[in-house]
Amino acid sequence: MTGAAAREAEASGAEAVSRSEYCVVACADAWRGSGEILAAAMAPVSSFGARLAKRSFAPELLLTDGEAMLVGLDGQVEGWLPYRRHLTMVTGGKRHVMMGASQIDRYGNQNISCVGDWSRPTRQLLGVRGAPVNTLNNPVSYWIPRHSPRVFVERVDMVCGVGHDRAAAAGATRFHRIPRVVSDLGVFDFETPDRSMRLASLHPGVTVDQVRRATGFDLVIGDEVPYTREPTAEELRLIREVIDPGGLRDREVTAS
Repeated sequence: MTGAAAREAEASGAEAVSRSEYCVVACADAWRGSGEILAAAMAPVSSFGARLAKRSFAPELLLTDGEAMLVGLDGQVEGWLPYRRHLTMVTGGKRHVMMGASQIDRYGNQNISCVGDWSRPTRQLLGVRGAPVNTLNNPVSYWIPRHSPRVFVERVDMVCGVGHDRAAAAGATRFHRIPRVVSDLGVFDFETPDRSMRLASLHPGVTVDQVRRATGFDLVIGDEVPYTREPTAEELRLIREVIDPGGLRDREVTAS
């Protein structure tokens, strides 16, 4: 592992920063500067990221219990959020959701519905659900805990979340935004001329070649790729002692 935090931890005898903790911090940064907006996360690490953001640099974020309530950091109910009101927030752009992806391609098209031909799939998944509305009406990022060529594919088998190329072709780019994709290997964005996926940062301990081998299409990779930022001492304390003392993050991201 590389990075200042890892070196300091080694020198002091403290526990080194784990890959999962870099992932939590990378997910948290997706909500940096979002303002008073609903942070919706679909998995443990992305949920921990949302809570870390609210506890540290984004106190104005709104959190949900995932069903019908807005909740505070202590779990106390702060407001009622019925489904119709949740949909109003989505269509009004007042939510930034971090979804998962069974497949995602170079332009950010996402599939959570099926693998194989949609008329006779080899595997049935969740279904399209709210992915099209999410991606066309409010910011959508993605958290992918297992980066592999089976997930990062040249072409998704079915489009659920709308990517940059399809949004542009449909003339539906006004509210379309994919801020970032976070995986267990690094952070990715679409800050390129054709809005194709770019390697924005590597998690310490990961190499560019590892990312290339785990990706089923040609990523945009600069000459110098930075490492994902180090968590602060306070962020590490919050992750380890307050947000996830049971270490669930290490079950979702197994790399050290």
